Amino acid sequence: MNFDFRNWPIHVGTPHPFNAEVPRPDNGTARLGPERYYDRGWAQAEWDRVFSKTWLLAGVVSDVPEDGDYLRFDIGTESFIIVRDADMTLKAHYNVCPHRGSQIALDHFGSVSQFVCPFHSWRFNLDGSNAKVTDKETFHPDVLCHGTDLTSVRCEEAAGLIFITMNPDAPPLADYLGIVADHLALYDIGSMNVVQHKRSDWAANWKGGVDAFYEIYHLHSVHPQTQGVMDDRTQIDLYPNGLSRQFVPFAQPSPRFPDQTSVNEGIKMMMRDAGLDPDSFTGTAQESRAAIQQAKRARSAQYNLGYDRFSDTQLSDSTIYGIFPNLQIGCHPEAVFIHRFLPHPTDPEQFTYDTMILFKHEDIPGYGAPAWMGLAEGTDTTGRTRPEIVHVPLGVPPQLGEVLDQDSELLPVVQKGARSRGFRGPLWSEQEARLRHFHVELDRYMAAGNDAGAA
Repeated sequence: MNFDFRNWPIHVGTPHPFNAEVPRPDNGTARLGPERYYDRGWAQAEWDRVFSKTWLLAGVVSDVPEDGDYLRFDIGTESFIIVRDADMTLKAHYNVCPHRGSQIALDHFGSVSQFVCPFHSWRFNLDGSNAKVTDKETFHPDVLCHGTDLTSVRCEEAAGLIFITMNPDAPPLADYLGIVADHLALYDIGSMNVVQHKRSDWAANWKGGVDAFYEIYHLHSVHPQTQGVMDDRTQIDLYPNGLSRQFVPFAQPSPRFPDQTSVNEGIKMMMRDAGLDPDSFTGTAQESRAAIQQAKRARSAQYNLGYDRFSDTQLSDSTIYGIFPNLQIGCHPEAVFIHRFLPHPTDPEQFTYDTMILFKHEDIPGYGAPAWMGLAEGTDTTGRTRPEIVHVPLGVPPQLGEVLDQDSELLPVVQKGARSRGFRGPLWSEQEARLRHFHVELDRYMAAGNDAGAA
């Protein structure tokens, strides 16, 4: 079957203010060079001019609920401690002792009254100030005058998410996120708990990961099994600072799919998530999405879930946000799927794919995280237990589920092609508008150097 994408009507749903399209910026049509995917000099410049200048997702508030609770955030060559101070504010520090450079927090999560360096037992208060220098009398006062506190960085919270920046001149986080912060706040992520956290190392550049997750153009080829349950006709919105949004309609077939009528097993799974009995459903695959929306509204009314704040599309579809530089969040009323693309400290042809599924527990029959998210059977979704981070090294199948495992197999193939003399850079379609928007913002930082992000 052949389709002209230009003639496909964009399919989002019933008009609603949340769904309103925003004017598209003119991002041009330039063909960008492929060296950004493999050149070591480019990767170092990215670290200096992009990652050290922007806001980075460090964690979620549910991981640090009480004073003294901390999490460790590692990216590139750096490590940070994010801690809830005694006054319940969040503080962030470089995870390094000023004495000899030892890392201080060795665990991913913990709860302390003070931080203690494992090397010489120097102590630090939660706000980073030095509490004790071991054998202080053996130091010349002029040595300690150089500074004994932890080095802190800016840390701000938005919509239940914790961001840090190494850039003292970065704009406030609220300004950086703009309207996206208000959108994310609708999902009450701060009341959700991490129920799955996985990391895997992939043999590709981190931007290859961003590129793959910022478009659904590849689904028919790489993930044909999705075509019976996902519609390719999506709305794409581009926001300032390289941020973007894409609606992915669920529970109805792609126009590429040959059977547009039958309610297949994938759609039935999504109907069960909404509390519907698919065996008693008499409609077609073109009507199942609306039925799911209505069922969720009925469930909300019965159990006071407050779904009146959501548009119809938010109830049935995946509303995906890209937050520059390395974050994507898939939003659903019941759960959110967070993807981080973490650059390798030294090798531009590797990255770590970090995923968290957050879920808000409700004691409601049939209520749960979307089944397609692939939570393992027996997963504790109550929030009482924070799951361990499962990290799969390079060369081992990540076991992230069929679709994500397919991505992990394909991206190294794409990475190898990026080095070919026959490849002169990507050619992006309108279905890949989020990619161009991302790379235009990336190039703005790269060109601006040390001044990027200061405005």
